[in-house]
Amino acid sequence: MSASRRIFLDKQDPEIFAALTQVAEATSRALESAGLGRDLAELVNVRVSQIHACAFCLNLHTRRAEKAGVSGKKLATLPAWRDTELFTPQERAALTLAEMVAERPETTDSEQYETCRALLGDEGTSAIVWTAITISSFNAVSIMSGHPVR
Repeated sequence: MSASRRIFLDKQDPEIFAALTQVAEATSRALESAGLGRDLAELVNVRVSQIHACAFCLNLHTRRAEKAGVSGKKLATLPAWRDTELFTPQERAALTLAEMVAERPETTDSEQYETCRALLGDEGTSAIVWTAITISSFNAVSIMSGHPVR
């Protein structure tokens, strides 16, 4: 094996990757149970993948977001979502929580968290946070594996 080629973690330990996939499936069920759409989940997936600079996940989840009905305009402005009126209050709450998870600030803004929680409810807040945690894990797998964008 070449020194420059990375181990594809998903192939090296498929049982662990399957467990991570099961977490993603459970997260999808939690989102559905909370009444949150796939479009919102994919906005979270794309935003967290942008923060982590995961090319593989960005490619995958941008396509999934488009398929779920997220507009090209929203995807194009997602890095600057706070500076546009394109995003609904629910989307803003989800993106705020996603960034809290992805950026892991030393202190999470409790007031901001409570505002998000009021908009999304406990079930929705939990589902969004789990979505951000899950995509963060997939980002790490893809980045460390050097998964190519084809």
